[in-house]
Amino acid sequence: MYRFVLTRQWVCLTLVALVLIPVMVKLGFWQYHRHERRVAQNELIEANLAAEPVPVASLTSPGHRVPRGDRWRAVTATGRYDTAHEVVVRMRTSNDDRLGFHVLTPLLLADGRAVLVNRGWVPGGEDSRSHPQVPPPPSGEVTVTGRLKADETSGSGIKDRKGLPDRQVMLINSGQQAEALGRPVLGGYLELTGPLPADGSPEGIGDPDHDSIGAHMAYAVQWWLFAAGVPVGWAVLVRRERRDREAAARAAAADAAGRETAPAA
Repeated sequence: MYRFVLTRQWVCLTLVALVLIPVMVKLGFWQYHRHERRVAQNELIEANLAAEPVPVASLTSPGHRVPRGDRWRAVTATGRYDTAHEVVVRMRTSNDDRLGFHVLTPLLLADGRAVLVNRGWVPGGEDSRSHPQVPPPPSGEVTVTGRLKADETSGSGIKDRKGLPDRQVMLINSGQQAEALGRPVLGGYLELTGPLPADGSPEGIGDPDHDSIGAHMAYAVQWWLFAAGVPVGWAVLVRRERRDREAAARAAAADAAGRETAPAA
């Protein structure tokens, strides 16, 4: 009754189904693991934002790569802003998605080292190659608070470019700025949270999104349902093929019987 499943066409169809099932199961687990990483990242960000600020030098040093567990950690630093080596970071968006620049100003510490401070967002002019209007930072010694971030690299999704206008960069990278400053720069950078300018410029950078979890779990369930549907679909096709073959056999038998009785009539 089911010998047709041994034909070349059905063997190929069965092999395709057997390949699809583990592939879909694996894709489901891939999306599930992405969901788990997103949940863990949200919990880490929430915990680090709520933690008491610590001196930035206690978490990083020149050449240090900020680990995932220290990112978004509240830190403090005391020093003087070095506006002579201030740069702006191209292709950055404001909290309402307007395109402009981030203002990156070194803060010189008492021990001779520096830490990069992202003071916030400013709009660009009509010409993207011209330097934007940047409000000056506070003069004299200041104590700032911010979120510790890891150095940006081309591998983080931002393409570095050469031949940019003077005092413009694509990446916030302590190694690159250390060469320009000629002094040790703490690894990573500080995203300023206070004190913020009274007039709102540069515009402060908002808290990172740590509430949404995306649709990864829904995608995982979809892939697993697809995997479960493959054998069900295969069985439905087999039963349909059997019915069609039985119907064709009955029709052929009836036609043959009709031809045999025709001369007698």
